Amino acid sequence: MKVLVAVKRVVDFNVKVRVKADQTGVETANVKFSMNPFDEIAVEEAVRLKEAGKATEVVAVSMGPAQAQETIRTALAMGADRGIHVQSDAELQPLAVAKLLKAIVDKESPTLVIVGKQAIDDDSNQTGQMLAALLGWAQGTFASRVDLKDGTVAVTREVDGGLETVDLKLPALVTTDLRLNEPRYASLPNIMKAKKKPIDALTPDALGVDVTPRLTTLKVEEPPKRQGGKKVGSVAELVDKLKNEARVI
Repeated sequence: MKVLVAVKRVVDFNVKVRVKADQTGVETANVKFSMNPFDEIAVEEAVRLKEAGKATEVVAVSMGPAQAQETIRTALAMGADRGIHVQSDAELQPLAVAKLLKAIVDKESPTLVIVGKQAIDDDSNQTGQMLAALLGWAQGTFASRVDLKDGTVAVTREVDGGLETVDLKLPALVTTDLRLNEPRYASLPNIMKAKKKPIDALTPDALGVDVTPRLTTLKVEEPPKRQGGKKVGSVAELVDKLKNEARVI
């Protein structure tokens, strides 16, 4: 069984993001990038399925500039078998990514696709759901447990009311949540081995996908700075400030 995992190159979660002076986006020059944390969880789950003998091959896919190959190499060092890089310097919005992934799924014919529930740069939480809709596959989102069976996969997902378990017929798509697993650190020998693993290079044109952005970013602003708190002398004064200053009651 083949498992396809999508990984995205994002600004490292430890970096303090700064808005560009012209407000067209965030500053990316001389900024550390790494794999999206939710995608690390997806790679870890796919590798665990292979180690358990339930999967035979793990393919890592990434879209973006040439530097995205570094993210694929990280996935290969974690245990993926080979990579696919769709090179594009254009802004790839969720629908475009979903269409590119669909074209790759049609080409690779995996039984299971695992993606992070969202990327920490845009927080869209759309690509997985869009891909499942384009493929017509069953989907299990926000997975905190994945139990692969013969012809089905049981996905325990985190919902507002607690936990919900859905039984999906394969092929299926799963998006990963934080509590699914703890991603491993790639060892030095595996990092060296990853350099020899193959990465296929593709382009949106080769896949027949138009990635022209459908949304236009008008302006990017930092959130307003939080103001300092105030001490009040009585409940009556608190109610008065909530009513007349904050206007929340």
